[in-house]
Amino acid sequence: MSSTARYARQLALPGFGLAAQRRLADARVLIVGAGGLGSIVIPALAAAGVGDGDGDGDGAIHLVDDDEVELSNLHRQTVHSTTDIGRPKVDSAADRALAINTDATIVRHRLRLGPGEIMGLLADARIDLVIDGSDNFETRYLVDDAATLADVPLVWGAVSQYGGQAGLSWASRGPRYRDLFPHPPTDGSILSCEAGGVLPTTVGVIGSIMATEAIKVLTGVGTPSLGRVTMFDGLSGGFRELRYERDPAGARQVSLDEHLHRTPGEDAASTTSAAPHAPRHAGRTITAEQLAASDDEAVLLDVREPWEAEIARLPGSTLMPLGSLPETLHSLDPQTPVVVYCHHGIRSESALRLLLERGYAAVHLEGGIDAWSRLVDPTVPRY
Repeated sequence: MSSTARYARQLALPGFGLAAQRRLADARVLIVGAGGLGSIVIPALAAAGVGDGDGDGDGAIHLVDDDEVELSNLHRQTVHSTTDIGRPKVDSAADRALAINTDATIVRHRLRLGPGEIMGLLADARIDLVIDGSDNFETRYLVDDAATLADVPLVWGAVSQYGGQAGLSWASRGPRYRDLFPHPPTDGSILSCEAGGVLPTTVGVIGSIMATEAIKVLTGVGTPSLGRVTMFDGLSGGFRELRYERDPAGARQVSLDEHLHRTPGEDAASTTSAAPHAPRHAGRTITAEQLAASDDEAVLLDVREPWEAEIARLPGSTLMPLGSLPETLHSLDPQTPVVVYCHHGIRSESALRLLLERGYAAVHLEGGIDAWSRLVDPTVPRY
């Protein structure tokens, strides 16, 4: 570990000290993605002393990315600069980290992860912690499955437009990512940064939460956010927390076979394998077209945030944001069927589980209000 003068301000923290600093120095961390979230996490961990070992090559930050820097990246991927355009992201990100902390050990892996690659990295580099800042669901589920098999904690984050979320997956000690989102969303149901845009400061907030979580797990300082997801809404500036547990109904033997047998370029959501990607509540979904054609009496339950409902909502729906749903759900008549919806169908699936647990007859709208706008009523604004 280099001079303690570099880390004096964090060494002074209550409960931190030299022991925690040495754990950071000796840690072996794998960061997947050197894009927006990686741009916040990589310099933060290098500055904090992760991989600042004693020269034995043990502690290190391992970076994985197969992409090159483009001009459109720079508004949010601040680890790169204009002069880096066309360079491999792992190189420009590593150079930036080393400029911050010359004593850090940065290992560059310019590759696209597959099952063999990630399992090899986890084993060969003896990784202590994985941080997933990837921008696609295929990689996100692959990394979560691999971390579960290797029994390595995984800090994950995601951003979209004005919001984002971050959490910790650690199967041997609590819930994992698949307990929260058991299967990938349908193809095209979640807008990419290219299609939907992203507020750069939102990336900064979520990336900072991820870096903080990694430091807590590596040092043992504080309480890890296992079983809790932190959500940030950039438009309101508000945070909320979603708690979740292991899902016994979704438990299965973890295997990378589904990833191995996916054809190149096939999205994780469109795989034809049966059980692993079947929705947790098979038969509990309704499509936008089916809802439009239905004459059944049902409560339309909107679990989005109030600012979203101001942009667009289904006529006659009742607004109960997901974060407050456990406390407000009692106001609904349990004898009346419920159709629950959100923006893209992710939050509504979490709400569906709660509704079913409370004895309601419920389904959720596949693809959310966005699918309604695309497939039924184009006058409903998309956002």
